[in-house]
Amino acid sequence: MNASTYHLVFRIASAMCFIGHGMFGFITKKIWCNYFAVFGIGEQLAYKLMPFIGTMDIAFGLLLLFYPIRLAAVWLVFWGIFTALLRPLSGEPFAEFIERAGNFGAPFILLLLSVPATGKFRLGERLLPSLTMNPERVRIVMMCLQMFGFLLLLGHGILNLQEKPGLLSHYATVGLADPHTTAFYVGIFECLAACMILVKPNRTIVLILLIWKVASEMPYPAYAVFEWIERGGSYAILLGLWMILNNPYLLTPTILNFSPRRSQTA
Repeated sequence: MNASTYHLVFRIASAMCFIGHGMFGFITKKIWCNYFAVFGIGEQLAYKLMPFIGTMDIAFGLLLLFYPIRLAAVWLVFWGIFTALLRPLSGEPFAEFIERAGNFGAPFILLLLSVPATGKFRLGERLLPSLTMNPERVRIVMMCLQMFGFLLLLGHGILNLQEKPGLLSHYATVGLADPHTTAFYVGIFECLAACMILVKPNRTIVLILLIWKVASEMPYPAYAVFEWIERGGSYAILLGLWMILNNPYLLTPTILNFSPRRSQTA
């Protein structure tokens, strides 16, 4: 495992966010009409615009996947925040916004891990992995991973405690007898896990949370594959945090106040 692999993880995750979201544009997901309504756009026009948005998202996703340029990552940070904000603006709980921190968090981390090829930051240049980073930037990466991980787990936990209908339906679909009780305990678990990640992350617990997040979101009742793909950023945040905790020398030998290992012959 090296810095280039780490960079690739966030590049793939960012592409997943774009592609998964874009597929819903082609499917013409009904709930999107609520978000268009924030701008006074009616259902008839909304359904016509959805495929165009889907095409744009998938195009940027493929660009990030095969020829990543800075513009695509910068746009996803903005687009991820914007589309997530449309949820509370359309009347949904604010937790819907913070639960999607992975959507804009993954491309933000990707930008932090990249270096300008020309020495200047240009939107059209290709994103290259920074093979060595100074301790200050690594600390920023770590802090951002903790913050984004905190937000996405806290948001999902609050939605469980608020008994979001979609989550209750999800639990019922997988055969759980009491979805309300399940949502309560899952909510408590995720809120506590969020605080742990923010205050003192542990690599074993982070790995458990990663497995939990990936596994629990696989059997979504509708459009399961696209729902799972769109959440690639959330998985990458937890995976990236675990990778650094598991290998503190991944990006720089001075990360997290670890000192370089002494030579056996020293």
